[in-house]
Amino acid sequence: MRLGRIGGVVSAIALAATMTACGSSTKTVDQEASASAAAGNAGALIGVTMPTKSSERWIHDGNNVKQQLEQLGYKVDLQYAENDIPTQANQIENQITKGAKLLIVASIDGTAITSQLQQAADAKIPVIAYDRLIRNSPNVDYYATFDNFKVGVQQATSLLKGLGVEDGKKGPFNVELFGGSPDDNNATFFWEGAMSVLKPKIDDGTLKVASGQTDFKTAAILRWDPATAQKRMEDILTKTYTGGKKVDGVLSPYDGLSIGILSALKSSGYSKPYPIVTGQDAELQSVKSIVADEQYSTIFKDTRKLAEQTVKMADAVLKGGQPEVNNTKDYDNGNKVVPSYLLDPVIVDKSNYKDVIIGGNYYTEDQLK
Repeated sequence: MRLGRIGGVVSAIALAATMTACGSSTKTVDQEASASAAAGNAGALIGVTMPTKSSERWIHDGNNVKQQLEQLGYKVDLQYAENDIPTQANQIENQITKGAKLLIVASIDGTAITSQLQQAADAKIPVIAYDRLIRNSPNVDYYATFDNFKVGVQQATSLLKGLGVEDGKKGPFNVELFGGSPDDNNATFFWEGAMSVLKPKIDDGTLKVASGQTDFKTAAILRWDPATAQKRMEDILTKTYTGGKKVDGVLSPYDGLSIGILSALKSSGYSKPYPIVTGQDAELQSVKSIVADEQYSTIFKDTRKLAEQTVKMADAVLKGGQPEVNNTKDYDNGNKVVPSYLLDPVIVDKSNYKDVIIGGNYYTEDQLK
């Protein structure tokens, strides 16, 4: 009996040792695979494509991503396509040919680069969509952006605040609605977020869209072009606002459009106090305009933080790990739900620009003079 017990104990110890060794071996294989990926991608080339340099924000985005990736030891091929779709497609193809190990793409048209993404997938190159969701492709691995529905809600909320609706003013207020570029997936999120707030006020008569142009297709501004927005605003003013009728507010989803809209208002004889005009991106000219009591507000999306999060995601992927995401249900690109990381936007107007913009070291006081 005693010998049997001893034998059993020895067997148990041997079994435990074997199991421990197996577990250790499995863990070591995983660690070795991750280490191998990290070693193989150390100093790797990363392709970064941005839409255009004509928008101040994309210059900041590109520079921030490039600088932070280089600080981690990666090589970066940063390209701008000046809102030309074939140019961006060629840039991505060239990055694949150069041997990029990962692509970060802020697309011009989220549906126009599926063949390039297939080339990337064939070469086992992961893709991170930057700020704009790439659509109709299974070959988008991750998405980094802001909460774009919330951006629209904030723009609409700001419009109502500027009109005094939040303080109990009943209206009716004459407002006009502008949408973003129809080929940018974010534009529909902005619009839907804004209309979730504004439509009930339109329905109850607090707001009146005097032009009658209340659908996204009509309100959308292709390529986010300020000149197109200015022309549309001029046409609306000429056709609708006659005989002393005045526009009280304009929903604008982007600062570049806001500047164009304000130019149209000025050329039509409007002066301070201007109609309430919203915006997005906290571009320098628009923040100056807010300080000067022209544009009412903007939505601040700290591109430094977006770049930081994207770089973290890229680094994790290239090291064989899983990047952090906080949304796995809302961003369906028509082919798959893309795992996403959403950052929070902030409303900025004259009451808080010093705290948010200057206090956050985004612009200096001198830059805003």
